Amino acid sequence: MAVIKVTDRDGIEHDVDAKTGFTLMENLRDLEYGVAAVCGGMCACATCHVYIDPEWFDRLPARQSDELDLLRDLSTYQPNSRLSCQIKFTGELAGLKLRIADDE
Repeated sequence: MAVIKVTDRDGIEHDVDAKTGFTLMENLRDLEYGVAAVCGGMCACATCHVYIDPEWFDRLPARQSDELDLLRDLSTYQPNSRLSCQIKFTGELAGLKLRIADDE
């Protein structure tokens, strides 16, 4: 387990004990304030949209074209937008800061 610092839609920061080897989405979807993850991680719906803290963004694997296409269609898209289903959480990401995006 390692901690992810998650800011919910109300601006409240939470320390989440996250499981390594799982995606960010899998760690966030069961939280009361987490992501919907409607497609279950298939990169098909963007209901797991998060904003990665700029200090962490370049430490993540690059976005693939299908993820970027989905994100760019969102009215809430920002340069630091990611789909949490596309990021595997590893020990190297302990302390990662993100904010849950508003629902579309």
